[in-house]
Amino acid sequence: MRTVRKLASMAAVGALALTTVSCAESERGDGGGEGGGGESTFTFGAAGAPEMFDPLYATDGETFRVTRQMFQGLLGIEPGTAEVVPELATEWTSNEEGTEWTFTLRDDVTFHDGEPFNAEAVCANFERMYDQNEAGQVAAEYWGYVMGSFANDPDNSLYQGCEAADEFEAVVTISRSTSGFPTMLTLASLAMQSPAAMEAGDANGIATQGEGFSFPDYAQNPVGTGPYQFVEYDQAVGTVSLEAYDDFWGDAPASSDLTFRVIPDESTRRQELEAGSIDGYDLPNPADWSGLEESGNSVEVRDPFNIFYLGLNPEANPQLKDLKVRQALYHALDREQLVQTQLPEGAEVATQFMPSTVSGYASSLEPYAYDPDQARQLLQEAGAEGMTLTFAYPTEVSRPYMPDPQQLYEALRTNLEDVGINVDVKTASWNGGYLDNVTAGKYDAYLLGWTGDYDSAFNFVGTFFGNLKENDFGTKAYPWGQQLADDLQAADAVVDEDERGAAFEEINAQIMEEYLPGLPISHSPPALVVGPDVEGVIPSPLTAEEFSTVSVGGQ
Repeated sequence: MRTVRKLASMAAVGALALTTVSCAESERGDGGGEGGGGESTFTFGAAGAPEMFDPLYATDGETFRVTRQMFQGLLGIEPGTAEVVPELATEWTSNEEGTEWTFTLRDDVTFHDGEPFNAEAVCANFERMYDQNEAGQVAAEYWGYVMGSFANDPDNSLYQGCEAADEFEAVVTISRSTSGFPTMLTLASLAMQSPAAMEAGDANGIATQGEGFSFPDYAQNPVGTGPYQFVEYDQAVGTVSLEAYDDFWGDAPASSDLTFRVIPDESTRRQELEAGSIDGYDLPNPADWSGLEESGNSVEVRDPFNIFYLGLNPEANPQLKDLKVRQALYHALDREQLVQTQLPEGAEVATQFMPSTVSGYASSLEPYAYDPDQARQLLQEAGAEGMTLTFAYPTEVSRPYMPDPQQLYEALRTNLEDVGINVDVKTASWNGGYLDNVTAGKYDAYLLGWTGDYDSAFNFVGTFFGNLKENDFGTKAYPWGQQLADDLQAADAVVDEDERGAAFEEINAQIMEEYLPGLPISHSPPALVVGPDVEGVIPSPLTAEEFSTVSVGGQ
């Protein structure tokens, strides 16, 4: 799940070869609305308010948490895993070059407005996403990341066109072979929407407004194909209400109604859960897990699929251009102690910028040893003894990889000061300046992280280092920048799965042994919690839960 950042993201599950891929029918059900459908309401405590409900323009997890229940893509993710499965497409194949993809579609799907889902609707969606005005090209960040550009810049666009070859057969053409296609179609932002509703609501009528956007009517009245449909958003009360879609093609939702209550404070969400006014919430403080379970609640722990790192900006502090200085910082950090004392059970020390479950992970890499004496020696050799580091952390946020930013920061800060580094402490709220300041290069060092969008090496390391135009590591002017970006793009284009994995293993080793552009810290297993009467929650390593399987007893 991306933060609201300008990062490149173009990747795919290694298990999907780029030639002649054919997938079996989804196991998500073909119930035509049968099964489940209990008369109950599942109420979830959301940490923030959604900005709007058009997934194309969404960038934050709280918006996607809602839209994910209403929309579906051509491809989906098997609940509880990162595995790609059929969703609105039942199978897909490519030509030998990996540039022409044919999708066979389900023939029993309707949008929430009753309009049919077919190949013409698929192509209408692709063309709508591609043909954005100036404001839309900024707002539709995910499309820009994975497709490269929009209709006004076709030469740099991965997407080249869509044709309805038959009523339920759509052919999508892309400009080059890439591991990112078609798995990028699992992204919530690239979900299928009703062409009729988008036209009626002027879906592309987005405009800039101050530093943000003014969204058209459609963005507040979205129409998808998912198990739930939109009812209303009561901003005054802070609730989003959804209800089961009676003509859903799959199994009917286990709860007839789904409500999201916006409760920004984590301790307040816990109180509301214990009072029974909500049925669950995300990212409970790890220190509270035992107490929550002792009260009869269920803490659902996700598998770690993230990276927490200390970012470095050599352009802000020239001393960081010296590899010995970067190595000294890494040797100064007692990451094992941090994992043991500050992170939940199951957290691991990171050796590279991706978790071990992703193809391309370099298993031969060992963690940098915690060695303060070595750190001091390296600083002396680099002439950087007593250096000052402007080091920042975010407030008013809890992230899957960073449950308590201040506590993590204090532990790392103490380590740095112990080897003679002067730390100039900086802080700002997550959406109140911190992310903008990171992008603007105002910090020498900062805490940040990433939860994978899907199971792919490029989605991790390519996101960080594969785009010289916009990244968090100051590589635009730094010597490794162009070479590393080129190497990542070349690895991404390798068709053979095993060869691609080997290429990424080599790059991961090189990043850590020769470049060390940032300092990977850890991988954490984030959790969500639900009340005693809640059943059917399937925790997602992508933090992308679907709530159609969830029921609440006693209602």
